[in-house]
Order: sequence, then structure tokens, then C-alpha cells
Amino acid sequence: MAAIISEKFRIFNAKQFLESLGEAAPTNMYFFVGRSAKWEAYLEIFGASGTFAVGDTIAVGAWSAVVAEVHSNSLLLNTILPTATSTPAFGSDINITAPAGNVATAVAKTGTYRYATEEIPPLPLDNQIEKQDVYDELIAAKRVLSDNARLVVPRYNWNTQINPKFDMYRPNYSATPGGGGSIGTQTALGSNALTGSKFYVMNSQYEVFKCLYNGQNTANSAGQNATYEPKSTPTAGQGTFANGVFTEPSGTGGYIWKHMYTLTTGDVIAFLSTDFMPVAAAGEASRTAVEGLAVDGAIHIAVIKGAGAGLTASTTLYAPVFGDGANAGTATGAIVKIDTDGSGGITDVSMEAVGSGYTYGSVILETGKVFTDAALTAAAGAFTSTGAIEVIISPEGGHGSDADVELFGKRVMTNVRLTYAEGQGDFPVDNDFRRIGIIQDPFDFGTTTVSTNSTLRGTAVLKVNGATTDYVADEVITQTVTGGIAKGTVVSWDATNGILKYYQSPNVHTDSGIVRAFESNAANAVVGSTSTASSTVDTAAGTTGTPSVVQDVSFVEGLATPEIASNSGDIVYIENRRQITRAADQIEDIKLVIEF
Repeated sequence: MAAIISEKFRIFNAKQFLESLGEAAPTNMYFFVGRSAKWEAYLEIFGASGTFAVGDTIAVGAWSAVVAEVHSNSLLLNTILPTATSTPAFGSDINITAPAGNVATAVAKTGTYRYATEEIPPLPLDNQIEKQDVYDELIAAKRVLSDNARLVVPRYNWNTQINPKFDMYRPNYSATPGGGGSIGTQTALGSNALTGSKFYVMNSQYEVFKCLYNGQNTANSAGQNATYEPKSTPTAGQGTFANGVFTEPSGTGGYIWKHMYTLTTGDVIAFLSTDFMPVAAAGEASRTAVEGLAVDGAIHIAVIKGAGAGLTASTTLYAPVFGDGANAGTATGAIVKIDTDGSGGITDVSMEAVGSGYTYGSVILETGKVFTDAALTAAAGAFTSTGAIEVIISPEGGHGSDADVELFGKRVMTNVRLTYAEGQGDFPVDNDFRRIGIIQDPFDFGTTTVSTNSTLRGTAVLKVNGATTDYVADEVITQTVTGGIAKGTVVSWDATNGILKYYQSPNVHTDSGIVRAFESNAANAVVGSTSTASSTVDTAAGTTGTPSVVQDVSFVEGLATPEIASNSGDIVYIENRRQITRAADQIEDIKLVIEF
């Protein structure tokens, strides 16, 4: 069955996402950061015997890698050969090939493999295991409010070197159907659809204009280059601006542009990026003014479909537009102005009156339907014309009535600012992160209550005493606990307050197949594998009935859970990135673009 998902549906979904943030009962979206540990290729192993060591070179056939970290059920690897995309087959035997002294010490079989480096992060996966990994490695999250989001579209600057030509608005662009059917119509720049084409521009004054006409006609199907920058206050001699429309000077056969809105300073700062620009929010003053000028069913553009011959020669003529518009075919409907040459061929057309209410229209070049005056009172006389004129009907509501739809706002940009140690330390400044994304309606830890706090900490925390030296970011910490060894990876260390933030993941922190919890035990030390730091849990820091709050962390006998419930809510966006470093005096504005 032939079917499509329309652009209108994508725009609808983007607008629904945006509107959900500001509703009376809003959807609670949280921007999160995670993954402090560096990216390495990951290889699950099973059926292992012997012990792999850091620095071992392992091989499966022609594939080889160097071991960077060893865990009970996985290896982290670098120096992948022969190519970055080489993949060991699942269930293959792994052999150590170097150094020579280790060749016979360990064997295992290959499980799941994911290639990654600090320069090439792994592509996110859309499955339940990936979701759990995101939560395991989540550092912190910040709520996204309606002021933090806008619809955005690809950015095109006024720059005649980079963007010399633009497509014009037409409602009938399409590809030729693969299964047969109507012949497609392309834009001047070769696109098969208006969406994705270059048909609007942002000028040097942050005004956004939509191209209504680019000089395109039957004789010039490729259109022409733009000459004058569209502005609401044009430079003298470079065009006119009236009723929201900028027109290049008469005689150039040039561009006609419709003003859509002007970006506010706030939107420029928050939502304008190298590749995208915001659509003005509903209710914004410049957008509201443009909407007030929109005329539903107006015809702003007529193009020469065929110059032909036979009209009254070397003169200016007028013809009404017939169709379903208000007063169509009369002097109070839409009227086309026509210039002719010595043979009565059409040399130029423009709109004398734009009319309203048209969903279709045509210009009939017949005796009695062409006039020598704009009032349509003086018929042009008898003639036989072979020319043809096409009128371009405006979109539903008129040009400028709905910028979201007219510019195909199917993307949402969120701009979240991380200010120093945001959330009283929820976003630590002594480590970096490599994953960002958005979670919808996560729960508070240990509950089924949707979170509403402005920030949420994703790490577990230990309150410790007597650290012998500083713990270091991303090192593994261990503690002897009931049944075995608890393991975690350090995310942040506050030496002044003895606060140690960490995460635990079954990929790297299992002991005999179990991720064991750290215990409130003053006797068994928490030891750093790299720093050799050693300290004990401060068991006096809070009780079940009266938690102790230090640096906004609520401790019970020296232990604190994350503030966000693992695996709760829906992860609607994930992006794995290269390292983003934080610092105590640093503010980050992070822009995310989600396409629907």
C-alpha cells in the first residue's frame, strides 16, 4: 500500500513536544548529562579461563586490539586493527598474541562488541539495555521549561557568495513517482519538495524573509541570483517594502520577499546556532504583526508559463483571475498586470491586486477577458493569444499566517544553561561528560512520583572520613562488603566535605556476576585503584529517621542514593559526544536539536 508520513504530521509532533512543556499539567522533560569515563571499544567476553592483562594484544582472525581495562565479563579496548570498522564474529575464540609471555595465559569467546574512541563515540542504540546503561552512567539532569525550547529551521544567511540564489514558494513541488504517475516539479535549486529547500533567508538585521519570487519562468526555469538584501527598511534604490512584502527595484525582474518575523535579542542568544535559527514563538510581537497582515487565499505572484504571441503589442494590459476567490473575475478580485512586446508576446507579469479567498485560479487570455485599464472597463479588443500565465496561490491562511508550518518547523531546539556546580553540586565541575539527552517524566528515587525538581543528581554518594589522599575522577573504587567486593567509578570528589560521588554499572562493576552496594561500615575502607586513596564511610552522617544534609546531599549512615529513579520515564533523545570538559568558573549553553 502506497503511503507517506506527511511533513504536517512531523510539524504537529514538534509543536506538541514544545507545547507540552508549558501546559497546565506539563510534561516534565529533563536534559541530562552522563558518561564521565572515556570512550573505549567494548567487548563482552564469556567462557573465559585465565587472566587478561592491560596491554595484552588480543586477536580474532585478522581482527586485533589492545586491552585498556579488564573486567569480569568485558574488556575495554583500543588500537583496533586492521580498520576501525573491523568486527570480531560473535562466539569466536579470543587469543592473546602479545606480549609473548602472556600468550598462553587466557582464552575466552567474544560476545557483544561496540567500537568507540574518544574521537568517534559509539552510535546510541534504541533498546532497553542502552536505556539502562544511560541511567547507570547518568551524572545529573536539569528540567527543560518552555522558555528553554523553540522550533528551529535550517539557517540560511544573506550572503550572495554562499547563498547566491533561492528557491521560490510554490505549492506543487514533488518528485516524479517511482511507480508512475504525474511528472514531478523541481525547485530552481533542484529540490523535489519545498521542505528542505532554500526558500527563506535571515538578513543582517535578524529579519526572516520568505522568497515569493526568484525570477523563475518558462524562459528562465533556473531563476536568477538575488541582488538586493530584503529589509523592512530598504536602502534607497535597492527595493521597496509595503504590506510586509519587499520587492526588488522595477525592471530587474528580480526577487519578491515576504517578511515572516524578526528575531528578538533573547532568541538570537539562546537559539541561533551555526546551522539552525529559531522560529519566533507564538505571540511574539513581530510575528503577531505579520500574522495581522496575512490574507487567506491571496495571490501575490504570477509567472509566465508561456510567452506566446498575439496579445495587443507593446503595451500594458490587465486580466482578472478567475476561480473561487472573493469577486473572482472582477475589478475587486485578483488582477494580473501584463507587459507585451512587439508581437504581443508576454514579457513581464505582476500582481496589480492580490485578491483573497482563492484556492485555485487562472488567467484567461481571450477576447473580452483582457483589458487596457486596471478598473477592467476597457476591453483590449479582438486578438488571438498563445501565451499562458500561472498564478501562485498562497498557503492556507495566507503568507505569514503560520510561520511554524510555512517554514516547516519540524525540529525543536532546547537550550540548557549549566552554571558552575548547578543544583548545589548536582552538576560537578571536577569531571567531564560525553553523553547528553532528554528524559520524559522520570521518577524521584524510590517512588513512582514524577520528578518536578529543577535539577536531579544521578550519582550515588558516600560521606567518608580520613581520606589518605585525594580520589581521582574516573578511577574505580572498591570496598569489602557482605558477600564480596563493591565496585564503582568516581564521578566527583569533594575533599573539603568528604563527599565521594560515583556510579555503578554491570558492564564494569560486577563481582561474581553481582553489582554489590557499598555499605555503611566504618571498618572496611573505600580504596581508589589509581590514587590509592583510602577512607571509611562516615556512619554517623545521618540516620533513617534524621538524614544528615551536606552540600544538598541527604545521607543516611554515610550513604546517599541518586535523586532520579533508575530506568524510570522515557528517554526520548540520546547523543553520544566527544569529551566536554567542565570547570569551576565555567558556564555551558548546550543546544540540542531534535528532529521529528
